[in-house]
Parts: sequence; C-alpha cells; structure tokens
Amino acid sequence: MKSEKVRFTNDAGAELAAVVEWPEDEKPHGFALFAHCFTCTKNIAAAVNISRALSRKKIAVLRFDFTGLGESDGEFAATTFSDNVADLLAASRFLEKQYKSPAILIGHSLGGAAVLQAAARLPAVRAVTTIGAPFRPDHALHLFEPARQEIETHGEAEVSLAGRRFTIRKTFLDDIQAQDPTGSIRNLDAALMVMHSPRDEVVGIDNAAEIYKVAKHPKNFISLEPADHLLSSKEDSLYAAEMIATWAKRYLDISAEEKSFPEVIDNRVTVRTPAGAFRTDMFVNGHALVADEPISYGGSNRGPSPYDYLQAALGACTGMTVQMYAARKQWPLESVVVRLHHEKIHAQDCADCDDPSHRIDHFERELEIHGELSEGQRKRLLDISEKCPVHRTLHQKVKITTRFRE
Repeated sequence: MKSEKVRFTNDAGAELAAVVEWPEDEKPHGFALFAHCFTCTKNIAAAVNISRALSRKKIAVLRFDFTGLGESDGEFAATTFSDNVADLLAASRFLEKQYKSPAILIGHSLGGAAVLQAAARLPAVRAVTTIGAPFRPDHALHLFEPARQEIETHGEAEVSLAGRRFTIRKTFLDDIQAQDPTGSIRNLDAALMVMHSPRDEVVGIDNAAEIYKVAKHPKNFISLEPADHLLSSKEDSLYAAEMIATWAKRYLDISAEEKSFPEVIDNRVTVRTPAGAFRTDMFVNGHALVADEPISYGGSNRGPSPYDYLQAALGACTGMTVQMYAARKQWPLESVVVRLHHEKIHAQDCADCDDPSHRIDHFERELEIHGELSEGQRKRLLDISEKCPVHRTLHQKVKITTRFRE
C-alpha cells in the first residue's frame, strides 16, 4: 500500500493531519473514512492495521487526527463531541473535493458514535461500521468520574486517560449529555455493521445490542471475541478489516468488469518493502499477498519467503498443467497434490565445491494423483508435469533488466 500524508481545514479554521492509505498501483473501488477512539490518534495500531488491510482490498482509507490530537492543530480541551462530528464532515468534504466522497464510514469507540451522527448528513455514505462503540456518547462520562465534581464546579479539570493527562471542560460534558443518538441510528440511510467484543471492559457489549436494536435493516453484527476494546492484538484488527472489506464491497459501485478483471496500472506485479523489516506487501493482479523471512533469518515470519513463493509457483503450475491435460483427454483425474522442497547443492563434478557460486538450485517435486487412472495414464501425467510453463522458465536462460523509476 501507499501512505500519503495530507492536511485539511475544519470549520473552525484548524488544520487537521491525515493519512490516505492507497491501494498499490490500483484505482480504488471506493473511499472509506476512519474515526479513531476518544483521545487516541490516527496512528493507533487498530486504525493503522484496519486502514492498510482495507487498502489491500482496493478500498482507499483516510484516517485523521481529531482537533487538538496527534498532529492536528487546535486545542483539544476546547472541543466537544459535536466538534468531532464536524471534523468528520470536514474530512468528507476534503475527500469529495480532492478525490471522491467516502462511501464507507468506520468509527472506533466514541468515533463509532460520531460516524453514526455524521452519516445522517452525508448522503453518499452507503455503509457504516462501528467498532466497540457506545450507544450513547455520554457513556464516556464514567472516564471522568473522579474529576466530575471539579469539572462541574470550576468548569474544567485535568484527568488521566490511558496514562496521559487531558483537560476536560464542562462544555464537553454538557454536549455529550445532550446527544440523543436514537433518531440518527433509526433514520440511518445506509447499511450498518456493528462489531463488538464480549470481552470489552471499556464499552460493554450491551451497547452493541442497543445500537443493533434501534437500527433498521440492512444491519449485521460481528463478534470480535477475544479482542479487547482497543483491538490491541494485530490479529484482531486484521480480522475486523477482513470482515469490513468483504461486507462493504457489496455497497460499493464496482462494475462487473472490475470484479472479474481488476484494473492494475501497467499490468505489473508491485512489491513494497519498508525500512527496518523484511515484511513485504505484494500486489498481484488485484490480489494482496505478504512475503517475509523466518525469524531465524531476521524476519518476522508473517508470510512465506521469496523462495517459498517460487516453490508455490512451480507447484501451482504443475497441478494446473496436469489437470488441463487430463481434462483434455477426459481421464478421471480427481485431484493433484504437489509437494516441493528446495535446496542448494554442489554440482557433482565441481572442482571448487567450497565456492558458493558453484552451487546449483535443486527442486524436489512429488506428485500425488487421485482418481481411477491406469498405470500408463499416471506415467503420462508424470511426464506432462515436466512441461509446465514455470518448470520450463526455470530451465531456460532468463534475462532480467533493472532500472530506476523517478
């Protein structure tokens, strides 16, 4: 994916910092807008993981810092829940002006309550997802309980939230208490996905039940068990992203041609390896893949290695070639299992066998063929496996040219 830093101005004139996560070398199917949790930032792990995972599904995502948080200008203490909703509307206008109106809104925690309010004023929105969201915004009041009296008496107080100090003013308390989400949820003119973990100790799952009960169809609920409120585990946030992308695509304007033949600029494979890691994102004809190295080689083992993919290519090509031949001959071949092993070995008659350059690559391929086939047919399929295009490519002299791209 490609991350592009952008800035836009809200109604109060403050510049808000944002990041657009783009599909790599592809035209996005649509745009999504992500609202982070209360006092969090656009760079919280859940926001980053979900946004980037959606971009790998060809959905561009804008995640931004609310006023006074992260890299955004403005004073957080002077903001209210209504200001958060206004920031979402400003972010939507920015997308509409620069690219395209967002069709998907995603909100985490209090950001989920905000997207439910904002959606009513964004007619282009066709799908809304809440993650661990409270039914009523004033659910956040329990966070300030130790300082509640001081806020009421003096108009503001410092409170500690997730180990950080924030100034909370009475205007914020008054604003969230004045919010009635029932009308906005009931009149939501978009599909709704409610995601919540039964283990959420910050916002109880009964909030998800209330949101779901008030909303009209089409609506869905997905349990995020065993996730915590912040989706601290990467596996949990990636699971949420996978579910959102699969569900939301039903509500995007994707032509039948795009669904069948994803548009890839220059019709090339694109890979991106960031600094400080071996983990590599790969984009192949509209499909997102991940490559990595084993931990023993300094990687994080989050995907197959390049040589694993090379073996997989040979195995897949072998299976396809054998099946194609059997189908043409109308033989009763049911399935083909190809097992491979790769290693570097010394050339048999090597005079300088200690020199690594004198080693050759050895692929060991084992075929398991299922079906009522004669011994002659099985032997012929073994011969045919040697003729798969990838096998031939590996045996030929290959020319690779490399150049810089400006």
